[in-house]
Amino acid sequence: MFIQTETTPNPATLKFLPGETVLSSGTADFPQAEAAASSPLAHRIFAVPGVSGVFLGSDFVTVTKTDEAVWDHIKPSVLGAIMEHYQSGAPAIETAPTGDGHAAHDGPDAEIVTQIKELLDTRVRPAVAQDGGDITFHGFDRGVVYLHMQGACAGCPSSTLTLKMGIENLLRHYIPEVTEVRPVA
Repeated sequence: MFIQTETTPNPATLKFLPGETVLSSGTADFPQAEAAASSPLAHRIFAVPGVSGVFLGSDFVTVTKTDEAVWDHIKPSVLGAIMEHYQSGAPAIETAPTGDGHAAHDGPDAEIVTQIKELLDTRVRPAVAQDGGDITFHGFDRGVVYLHMQGACAGCPSSTLTLKMGIENLLRHYIPEVTEVRPVA
């Protein structure tokens, strides 16, 4: 098994490409080790000292390190953990994610929210996945769209620029009711 790695816009995060399917549908975000109980793969990666977050996509694993950790020191252990996982035959996650990752929203703005989600799914999420992350809809209130950033996007120095100059401009262009985009934790 040959696992490729790619840098991301977030210097604390690397994208690992095992050359095999990681998740058959959806994504899974484990921002801390305690959240990884349902994922044998994430649990194994968190066993590497210096790992602070794991994000699983369709064909990639994004790993975030602590500020103190150095990639040159922990990268071989992360590669080993991923390889051991695939050799074990265990699933990446015990219960596959359901739904599209977006928060449900109904009410008077349901049609606007449907348009927002469609633009996110077709224009934003594929591009963000290339960088090892995901962005999901969290809410819409009085013209403000709230988005949840995951994987390489969470804590990325360029995430504010991505939100304001990229996603906000895109949504405002296609949906006049959108006035602003804000991140949620």
